[in-house]
Formats: sequence, structure tokens, C-alpha cells
Amino acid sequence: MGCFSCFESKEEERLNPPPRGQDDHKHASPPDSNISKLSSGADRLKSRNNVGPKRESSVPKDATDASISAHTFTFRELQAATKNFRDECFIGEGGFGRVYKGQLENGQVVAVKQLDRNGLQGNREFLVEVLMLSLLHHPNLVNLTGYCADGDQRLLVYEYMPLGSLEDHLHDLPPDKEPLDWNTRMKIAAGAAKGLEYLHDKANPPVIYRDFKSSNILLDEGFHAKLSDFGLAKLGPTGDKSHVSTRVMGTYGYCAPEYAMTGQLTVKSDVYSFGVVFLELITGRRAIDETRPHGEQNLVAWARPLFGDRRKFIKLADPQLQGRFPTRGLYQALAVASMCIQENAAGRPLIGDVVTALSYLANQAYDPNAKDDRRRRDENGGKISRGEDGGGSGRKWDLEGSEKDDSPKETARMLNRDLDRERAVAEAKMWGENWREKRRQTLDSEGGSERDDSPKETARMLKRNLERERAVAEAKMWGENLREKRRQSAQGAYDGNNV
Repeated sequence: MGCFSCFESKEEERLNPPPRGQDDHKHASPPDSNISKLSSGADRLKSRNNVGPKRESSVPKDATDASISAHTFTFRELQAATKNFRDECFIGEGGFGRVYKGQLENGQVVAVKQLDRNGLQGNREFLVEVLMLSLLHHPNLVNLTGYCADGDQRLLVYEYMPLGSLEDHLHDLPPDKEPLDWNTRMKIAAGAAKGLEYLHDKANPPVIYRDFKSSNILLDEGFHAKLSDFGLAKLGPTGDKSHVSTRVMGTYGYCAPEYAMTGQLTVKSDVYSFGVVFLELITGRRAIDETRPHGEQNLVAWARPLFGDRRKFIKLADPQLQGRFPTRGLYQALAVASMCIQENAAGRPLIGDVVTALSYLANQAYDPNAKDDRRRRDENGGKISRGEDGGGSGRKWDLEGSEKDDSPKETARMLNRDLDRERAVAEAKMWGENWREKRRQTLDSEGGSERDDSPKETARMLKRNLERERAVAEAKMWGENLREKRRQSAQGAYDGNNV
């Protein structure tokens, strides 16, 4: 019995329930991120509520070959879990339907999404989401607990994410809610990027998310980010194909320009959407905000001109951070965002490179209470001024600096150089210790050679040891000087013209 047959014959199953043994396949373990059996064509299933032109979908033609591990719930079970979908259990709403908090009979707390039968997500998108989340498993993807397809009811049951969505923590915050700090923002960005990396690079064939936005990034305890809502996901191009062509779907403000204009979808389309969300994290602004002045309503259009002048980078930081962020970290984050939202898709980085850069940023913990010679917030509202070593002129830092030095690629190169130097120093030390041990063993085995114990040979050995130690010390000093030089260069030269 095919694992998708339940979607067309749920009523027949209720009238003629299969023997218990035939239901065991619903709980089978999913294949390990391998969906090579799936094709990107539309399936042949038709919903009674979707009569008319066929809707595009990533549901495979041969869906019966795939295994759905998610549990199947009856509508009555989910009614009981959500107290008959009472308002007190309501936690959110989107274009696809309403979401409720529920508790199953076993005590597990879940989120139940009841699809709007007249909404954006139809039966085919429902099938896509069940299939995708059954086959794909990663710490940064939301777990699908189960689904319900009783009659015309379509419900999805997820693990409950207690901190809600990223959108809830960025926009329209109530007075009693603290804004996200810099460290948490970088952690969320890195986690969301890892979820995309899994879809693009680990899934086979690759999966294009197609609806990456702040409201689809859910947060667990500790602000652990997970991607949700896979109804619009598409299987990526395979073989010699560079893209897949599809009807344009997604959310205005997040869609890549080439996808919006041509319908040609690639993994770089997701990278663009990620760049928009990353800009949201940095700036605190919505992707589209019609309440702002005309020139500032589109986040990308507003930010792009500012990327050309590093002296204006500070203007891109979220005012709610109140200056509590590392200046260099802001430069690097904006460098990543600017590359992701390039007009030309070929110029955007792969998501794996983005993960490398953001993992570095997320690991550079920033302490707002620690002294920072690069920036100080004055008593009048957090203006960036010269540090304690700059005297009392009160003049601002010149943010002009080398873009190459602050780029993620250059940062990775610097880290590799540091590692190479440390490795060379360690190898030099090990070589010296091994050499001394070898000499000692040779002397012991020979009972002490007159030549080796002679004052002349002893002096030669001491000289060699001193030369090695001097070389090691010089290597250390060279490494420290280079790191200090790079730090000062990235920090920016003080410009007396910018008062």
C-alpha cells in the first residue's frame, strides 16, 4: 500500500481500517537525507478542493517509493490537543493558516498548523511539506511530529518552538521585551545558514527552500534557529541543468530579482533571501515597511547605497542595539550581507561559504561591558567616539578601511595564516625536543663519545639550541606583530577631517 494513498482515500480507510500490521510502515525510519528517488515533477494526486488548473509542486511522481515516517493523527485527536482550537491556544497566523499550541495524550507539547482551505497552501503544498520534513532531518530544521488528512481537513503537527519566530523578536517589540543582543543575532544567523546548507549541499538532490524569511525561522530554547514551512520547497536542478523553472512564489521583499523576473530558480535564490534576513538582523528593519519614508520602504534598496561608504556603516546598525556591538564584527557582517544580495546571482557566495563566515562571527563573543578601544558610547546617546587612547578631542573614528581586509574571504585567510604560524612554531619545538632526545639516546648507547662530550662539540650544540630558540621566538614575534598590524589596519586610521 503506497504511503501517499491516505490522502485520496482517507474516508475509505476510516470505513475499512486496515489490519494493524499494515499500518506499521507509517513509523518506518526515513532514509538518511537521500531523496534520490524523488523527481521534481508534479504528482498525480488531486484534492477535492483544488479543482481546476494544476498547481506546481515538488511532490514526486513516484511518491509511493518514498517513506513517510511522520505519525498520522485523526482530526478528533488534534481537536482534543488544542481544546477544540480555542483562542487561548492560538499562537500565530500566516498565509497558510492558523497555528495552535496543543498537548497530545502522551503529554508532548506541539504546534498544530490548521491549513486554511482557501489560503495559499493547497493540497499539493501540504503533500510537499509532509514529504520534505519526513525525509530531511537536521538540527536546524523543524521536526514534523505528524499530520492529519481527515476528509478535507489538512493539519500539520510540529515540535513546539517556545520562543516563536525570529520576526517576533525583531519587529514591533512590546515595551517589556528586550531586543536581541548582537551575539544572539549572529547565533541565529549562523543556525539558519546551516539549515540552508543542509538543504543545498547535503540533501540529494538539493532542495531549494524558496520561502526563506524571518517569520519562517523558529526559535527553540537558547535561541536555536530552525527552518519551518516547506510547502513551497522545490527539488533543485540535477545533471547538467543550472536551474529549475517554476511559477514565481514566495514573499515580496525576499525574492531574488532573477527569480522574480524569469521564474528561474537556483540555490543562489535562497542565498539572496538569506541576505535579506541577515540585513533584518543587523538593521532591525523589515524587508518591506510601508510605514517608512518612500526611499526607505524596501530594505535592500535603502541599504545598497550605504554599502559604498564605510563611514555610513554605523547607520545600518539597529538603533535598539544602542551601540552595543563590535565595530569590526559589524563590518564583517555587512560584508557578508552585501555579497548575498548582489543583483548578479553568479556573484553571490555559496551558502557553505556563508556558514564559514557566520560561524566565525558567532564564535566571537562580544561583551558590551568590557573595554573596547575601538569604540565608546558617550553620555548623550551612544555616539561612536574615539577610545581612551585617543585623547580628549572627541573626534569620530574614520571608518574608512580596506574592504578586502574585512571580507569573509580575507578573514578566513587570516585565520589560516595564524594556524599555519602556530603549527610551524609547534613543529619547530617538537623537532628540537626530538633532536635532543635522539642525541641523548645516542650518547647513552655509545657510553659517551669523546668527540660528543668535548667542549668544542658542547659549544656547537649549545649554539644550535640557541639558534633554534631564537628562531622560535622570532616566529612568535612575527606572528604577533602581523596580527597587531592587521588589527590596526581593520580598525581604521584616525582621520582628522571627520570631526
